[in-house]
Amino acid sequence: MENNSNQHQVKAKKFLGQHFLKDESIAQDIADALTLKNYKHVLEIGPGMGVLTKYLLKKDITTHVIEIDTESVEYLQANYLNLAPRIIEKDFLKYDLNEVFKGDSFAIIGNFPYNISTQIVFKTLEMRDQIPEFSGMFQKEVAKRICSKEGSKIYGILSVLTQAFYNAEYLFTVPPNVFNPPPRVDSGVLRLIRKENYSLPCDEKLFFKVVKAAFQQRRKTIRNSLKTFNLSDSLREDAIFGKRPEQLNVQQFIELTQLIENDK
Repeated sequence: MENNSNQHQVKAKKFLGQHFLKDESIAQDIADALTLKNYKHVLEIGPGMGVLTKYLLKKDITTHVIEIDTESVEYLQANYLNLAPRIIEKDFLKYDLNEVFKGDSFAIIGNFPYNISTQIVFKTLEMRDQIPEFSGMFQKEVAKRICSKEGSKIYGILSVLTQAFYNAEYLFTVPPNVFNPPPRVDSGVLRLIRKENYSLPCDEKLFFKVVKAAFQQRRKTIRNSLKTFNLSDSLREDAIFGKRPEQLNVQQFIELTQLIENDK
């Protein structure tokens, strides 16, 4: 049971990028974004005072939370007694999650601190074998970028790398006034569902390198942005090298990586 007497004990800390959601219906909508398919555990990142957590605890799934803020941890321990054994007081980005999940699958959810949200996505991609689903709130611009398609000005590294392994869906926008303190920008909620075939038919490390190098000079053609790859002249004449990175979809980046792999 939740004890409202301690409701205002946790103060949002700027250095942790905390903005506490105070709208119950939005918290429920985020929790309901989970399909609960193909996993038995969910990990909430940065639960704060548990506005989202309480809706997760009502679902037929085992909820774990990871929180770096000691004050929030104490609040959760006092107000969510059943959750207490599954509160992980660690830094998500640095913690080995298999100390808890032992190789099992789990979903990720959260109202993510803006300052580490892209790093959360990259860690999810590293652990994609165990993470079939991911739902959460980002700065709207970042959520839109993750879900954007080729041809868009905001399509980039995060879009391609995420969509190589997950189907990305932008769900809804959240205004600043439902947070305490309110952020200066809108937020956006998205859902990522892992593709059935999420291993790439190319060297995955090379794929990541190619995508990152291409977008680091996004106004240049692929031919110019991949100069450091020392490719053969004949390969560099392939039509794909005359395109700019935002013109290539995920499949074309895979094909580009295959061409580079075979350029011997």
